[in-house]
Amino acid sequence: MKREGLFGGTFNPVHLGHLRTALEVMEGFGLDHVHFIPAATPPHKEKEALASDTDRSAMLTLAIEGTAGFSVSDAEMKRSGRSYTIDTVRQMNQKASASTQCFLIVGLDAFLEIDTWKDYAALFEAISFIVMSRPGEGEPFGDTAFTGIGEHIKQTVSSGYAFNKEENGFFHETLQPVYLFSTTPLGISATAIRRLVKQGRSIRYLVPESVFAYISDKRLYA
Repeated sequence: MKREGLFGGTFNPVHLGHLRTALEVMEGFGLDHVHFIPAATPPHKEKEALASDTDRSAMLTLAIEGTAGFSVSDAEMKRSGRSYTIDTVRQMNQKASASTQCFLIVGLDAFLEIDTWKDYAALFEAISFIVMSRPGEGEPFGDTAFTGIGEHIKQTVSSGYAFNKEENGFFHETLQPVYLFSTTPLGISATAIRRLVKQGRSIRYLVPESVFAYISDKRLYA
């Protein structure tokens, strides 16, 4: 069975935190592939704050160049209207072969707000989750960052979920599993990067060198 991860976000811009966590998830779960899926018009963020679709996609392509198993998907950028995760998951599931299992890779903070997403309950019927710890919290590959997530799942999704310590995840008789995964703490944020650029300060070593050069050349976020 082939295993593929779907990693969505604004990537505004993509930074080393995104790349490192995606690599750790790919290795930790034995994923064959990770699709980076930049959102065109995310429902929870203002469009005006985003670099263009073309620029964000170009930066992602530069950032993952040479990394086996990483690719950029334009699934959301090609779709009109708001970028809803349930639509993307259904589209990617349809494209996947019968011998492929897809996983939705999300950060803990995003997961704890999942009940605000469009048709969020349908996601738990459609795809398995890999929930990553917050940057800077918990020990690498530990579980201390996930306190309270079980209660959240039971309250917002289904009380039928039960934790399996060996699998480090929550399992349900009919719904898809929710796996927990602690990544190396890297307290890097796209918001802070944009602020540094605005202040005329360097963002070198927070983003790949190719992305640093692209932002400088295009004068993005200045």
